[in-house]
Amino acid sequence: MEHVVQSSIPSKESALLGVESSTTTKAEAFTKAFLKNSLPQMKDAAIEDMMLRKAVVLEFKRQKKKGKKSKAKGLNAKERRQLKIFQLKPEHQKYELFLPLHELWKQYIEDLCNGLKPESNPQMIQQKLLKADFHGAVLTVVRSKCPSYVGLTGILVQEMKHIFKIITKEDKLKVIPKRNSVFSMEIGDFVTHIYGSKFELRSSERSAKKFKVKGTIDL
Repeated sequence: MEHVVQSSIPSKESALLGVESSTTTKAEAFTKAFLKNSLPQMKDAAIEDMMLRKAVVLEFKRQKKKGKKSKAKGLNAKERRQLKIFQLKPEHQKYELFLPLHELWKQYIEDLCNGLKPESNPQMIQQKLLKADFHGAVLTVVRSKCPSYVGLTGILVQEMKHIFKIITKEDKLKVIPKRNSVFSMEIGDFVTHIYGSKFELRSSERSAKKFKVKGTIDL
């Protein structure tokens, strides 16, 4: 097979292709020069040994470009405010639009608390609720230093570090500060209370926070 590969091209094919076969000596010289140029880090003996044992893959290595890659920067707080990313449009401030979210939240809480059975441990449920996501829950303000907030009820549509945004049945968006307010939340037959002053965290931060048990909590 090797003899066939290295044999000269017949005269008819050579004339048709317009090429001329090189002699064995010239072919070997060209091959050695080509390999030496392509593999400058290897010695002649190593090249010959490699040619006898395995195929040679000639790779072209591109030079690495020096310099730091520019990372995509996110929006800062000022840009987010200008774009009104966190503002709910008036046409979307409809109580009925968030009822499916409330149904999903109820299923989420039941799965999180393993069914909320009457024999469930209240302390275990409380610990899970401290780190739960409340988007979609129905919150009611039961105590507040601002009397106008007391009695407001609605579906939580947005939670920030210091405020709750709820949508009422009258299709009104209410912004209620967490500080100095106490909220109640019904989950099946369970009723739990949220002390807003101790909840001044983002939901993502709250999921990783360790809460300490305290005897009394003031507004």
